[in-house]
Amino acid sequence: MHTPVTVPRQSLYHSYTVYPHTFPSDPARSNGVVTIVGGGPIGLVASLILARHGIKNIVLLSEQQVSEGSRGLVYTRRSMEILKVAGVADRIMEKALSWTSGNSFYSGKRVFRMENPVDPQDSYPPLNNLQQNHLETYLVEEAARQPLIELRWGNHLTSFSQDEHEVTLVVDTPEGEYTYKTPWLIAADGARSAVRQSMGLTMEGNSYEGRFVIVDIRIDLPLPTERLAYFSPDWNPGNTILLHKEPDNIWRFDYQLPAHVSNEEALDLQNINQAVNAQLKMMGYEDKQWELDWYSVYSARALTLPEYVHNRILFAGDSAHMLPIFGVRGANTGFQDVMDLCWKLAATIKGWGSSYLLNSYTHDRVGAAMEIIDEAGKSTRFMAPPTDGFRLLRDATLSLSLKHEFVRPLFHWRTSRAHVYRSSPVNSIGDDNQDMIPELENGAPIPNLKLSGKQYLYDELGLDFNIVYFGNEESLPDSLQKEVNELRSQGVPFKVIVLSSENTATAGADKTFRVDAQLLQSRYGASQGQVYLVRPDHHICGRWKKYVPGSLENAFQKFIKKSA
Repeated sequence: MHTPVTVPRQSLYHSYTVYPHTFPSDPARSNGVVTIVGGGPIGLVASLILARHGIKNIVLLSEQQVSEGSRGLVYTRRSMEILKVAGVADRIMEKALSWTSGNSFYSGKRVFRMENPVDPQDSYPPLNNLQQNHLETYLVEEAARQPLIELRWGNHLTSFSQDEHEVTLVVDTPEGEYTYKTPWLIAADGARSAVRQSMGLTMEGNSYEGRFVIVDIRIDLPLPTERLAYFSPDWNPGNTILLHKEPDNIWRFDYQLPAHVSNEEALDLQNINQAVNAQLKMMGYEDKQWELDWYSVYSARALTLPEYVHNRILFAGDSAHMLPIFGVRGANTGFQDVMDLCWKLAATIKGWGSSYLLNSYTHDRVGAAMEIIDEAGKSTRFMAPPTDGFRLLRDATLSLSLKHEFVRPLFHWRTSRAHVYRSSPVNSIGDDNQDMIPELENGAPIPNLKLSGKQYLYDELGLDFNIVYFGNEESLPDSLQKEVNELRSQGVPFKVIVLSSENTATAGADKTFRVDAQLLQSRYGASQGQVYLVRPDHHICGRWKKYVPGSLENAFQKFIKKSA
């Protein structure tokens, strides 16, 4: 019998709630079209986005409270855009600490400063710090308000089987086991995914020897919100220390372990105290009082499943891939997973999306993971050199950086960003992509745009397919209107937005916004009659200098279900 911990977790800053466990009144009956295994940020965001698509879902949460500690701490602008879709971004920004810069130090000298640009047309800052327990609480409270979501606390998946039509689950609870069937299962159960292990699936990529201890402490430090990296300090020679400021006067220390130190030694409280005190002394704050909140240990890994779609079982987040945290890639990559997955799964469930469309989830997101593994591998080999050779190169770079400017960009940690699906199976074939500005190639996220006040283009896009039309005509081309209406009749959610330098209304459009012509040209390379086709996850999948009749039909023919 499953027995989750029912004593609230201890924290210096977060008040934990223990939620009542769930045992369904009619276990064999399920109202959820999708079951999500895992109640961390990825599973909860998937649940909320599916609900926004109108899909009922059940979330199985093995515990009865949210997770402990800061864990996934830094959320990128792209993640905030996705969390806005999930319904929690505004609340996050009330609490989060935003930042744009990071400093790297060696031998007491700052050797590199990284600056993330701030664009007034974007709705969120580049990087935002918030502890995962706060984030999960916001997500849980938002999910509890949604009639299409059922949270099942204290429900632990013990076994499952699938056929061509559904997945049969055996779930253990404090009241015993029950069985039910679900048409679809999303495995968002983390790095130690029981679903992945039960299916015997193996990941591809690299594991690194570098291990880090995470320590959250409460301390008052007179420092701005920036990412700080210290290379090979005297108290931890040859290793790396990272620092982040968190809300609630909490600071996070990530310090690399020497190879000979075991995890058990690393998590000994006396050793943790010595490490924190040594770092504070090096920074000149040895007289500051501090309190320990939470600590853990992790290893740098760069691994992914080669396939994320396994018939009726779909993988997302750390169950699908395990990525080094350098460059804030963990949860941020998982959010992009579910933003891509949910619209494709919703299209499949609603009947207009083909199996080709759902299978494109693997292509798009495995491609993203492989790109991240390549980039993160470079960062990881610099932060935590895996061999003597890499360590020699890293140490040479550190030494040269004290006097030579040209080596300092090697400290750049390649921050997580939205992936460009340039080879996506969903991209249009035969459009004008090759003849338009390369920055907005097919697969790229369409740039956001401040329309007025607190209103942004992304708020208007919603979860539909969108035609973004640039022009001052009084009416959309008849052929474009006809093709949009035909797709709508087949169940495809569609919206047409016109960005015009002269008009505030366009016949045939859902919305028209008047925008300065120079801004439209600089941001989109816009010209009269230009058309962008944007996926429900904000990525461009087709573009034309002038609309040609039949273009939408051609763009959708690959992945729309013919019988729809």
